[in-house]
Amino acid sequence: MKEKILEVKNLKQHFGSIKAVDGISFDVYKGETLGLVGESGCGKSTTGRSIIRLYDITDGEVIFQGENIHGKKSKKELKKFNKDMQMIFQDPYASLNPRMTAGEIIAEGFDIHGMHKDSKKRKQVIGTLLESVGLNREHANRYAHEFSGGQRQRIGIARALSLDPSFIIADEPISALDVSIQAQVVNLLKELQKERDLTYLFIAHDLSMVKYISDRIAVMRAGKIVELGSSEDIYNYPVHPYTKSLLSAIPLPDPISESTRTRIPYKEEEATGELSTHEVFPGHFVYGTDEQVKRWYKG
Repeated sequence: MKEKILEVKNLKQHFGSIKAVDGISFDVYKGETLGLVGESGCGKSTTGRSIIRLYDITDGEVIFQGENIHGKKSKKELKKFNKDMQMIFQDPYASLNPRMTAGEIIAEGFDIHGMHKDSKKRKQVIGTLLESVGLNREHANRYAHEFSGGQRQRIGIARALSLDPSFIIADEPISALDVSIQAQVVNLLKELQKERDLTYLFIAHDLSMVKYISDRIAVMRAGKIVELGSSEDIYNYPVHPYTKSLLSAIPLPDPISESTRTRIPYKEEEATGELSTHEVFPGHFVYGTDEQVKRWYKG
């Protein structure tokens, strides 16, 4: 039995009449990467921010390491949670304070949690963290504007690692970077996962990169998870028409194949019946009515 590190149960995040996240449920297992994909505005980033308590949720439960993190918590319990779960943000230009050096940015959490008070030890830890993300110890004294986009995102990753978390939410961590740098950052995340026994929720809209890093994938549309399964199953045996449409839009590296390929447009179907989540084969879930899922899944 795999150990669940996170359980999301019927999570809702509404902003007035806008149902950004509308009753989603999923689990994340220790040591895995769950990719959460979908178009802009589907609610995937809101999901990540709700899980890490940047928003007070409208309804539902988020269970992290056996604790309901949106229940009443003491300061001590919240501090422990904030240490165990960290976030890597989308924009490395906006998420780093330009008035702080890389070393100060990484060490921010040390002051909040009363860690590494000895200046010599602190300097050593900052240097080790910078090296672990492929930067030099000397970079600790430079300001954010002196780094490239890829280097800034590495500083953001070092900051997330500074409190030695067990779970990291990576919110579109490569979408603001040049394509040539994206693979480097994803490879770094994979290496750090092995070295530090990390669990990731990897949020993105680039399906090709998600396949490369994720063990399982949840496809999100209009506040709902419409399909969830192993990375291999989602790519090779997609069931929901929306998933098929997303996959058909991934560019192929071969120009001849790309020019002759047919893209599948997604057309919203009128649902006649109750919508629910169906397990079409072990570990592979699809959201729709009984009649729709029977029609979509020819297995």
